[in-house]
Amino acid sequence: GPDHLRAVGDAVEPGGALMDAVNEFWTFVTTAENYWGQRGIAIRLWDHLRLAGFSVLVASALALPPAIWLGHRKRGGVVAVWLVNIGRAVPSFAIIVLIFPIALRYGLGLGFWPTAFALVLLGIPPIFTNAFTGVRDVDAGIVESARGMGMREREVLRSVEIPAALPLIITGLRVSAVQVVATATLGAYVGFGGLGAFIVEGFAIQDDGKLLTGAILVALMSLVVELVFGWAQRRLTPWAQAGVLANRGTMVDATMMDVETVPA
Repeated sequence: GPDHLRAVGDAVEPGGALMDAVNEFWTFVTTAENYWGQRGIAIRLWDHLRLAGFSVLVASALALPPAIWLGHRKRGGVVAVWLVNIGRAVPSFAIIVLIFPIALRYGLGLGFWPTAFALVLLGIPPIFTNAFTGVRDVDAGIVESARGMGMREREVLRSVEIPAALPLIITGLRVSAVQVVATATLGAYVGFGGLGAFIVEGFAIQDDGKLLTGAILVALMSLVVELVFGWAQRRLTPWAQAGVLANRGTMVDATMMDVETVPA
């Protein structure tokens, strides 16, 4: 049959399958009907962005206040970092599966809330770890000088420690956002749309056009998020770019919880 002949042709010509996939992708993204409607690219792109943005905002609201306060107090942070990273031991998909029946029981609907819960847990560790480390490692001499000028603790935190830690805080937000954007594709397995639906449907019906569309759009969205946070960091921390704080620059690997010195 035609499928058998195609398989034979692909075996004879190694690049045949790749070219077919590229052609299917090009046909899919150049067909106007594929952009609109509930299953179109525009709606699924918006759903993916909405889910990822909500999850990062909630993760930031939960992680930043305690991380900054513990970093200011310079106590209890190691235990806290260990606790927030426990969630990384549980795969995000397993969390989605566990929350899914609870969401159904309480009428929260399919897809969005189970996936958002898992993504919030995924997004918290890099935000918490970087914020805590950034505030904790502010030069003690600068902090004491601020106190010597009569600043209260809140003023020291707001006017000295947080600005000095801002490059590392933004890095944590960037790492979290990129991870969440990439992992949000799992929502398609529990009834949520988003770009992951293209990947799941592409596998199910062996449609390389859909599969590649979902995968490439997720990769592009992750790249855009990376670039936006990089731009924001340059705009919000010009002193770091100028090298004023180069000697205290650090980068936290949220996965390993190690702090690595970045050369000037």
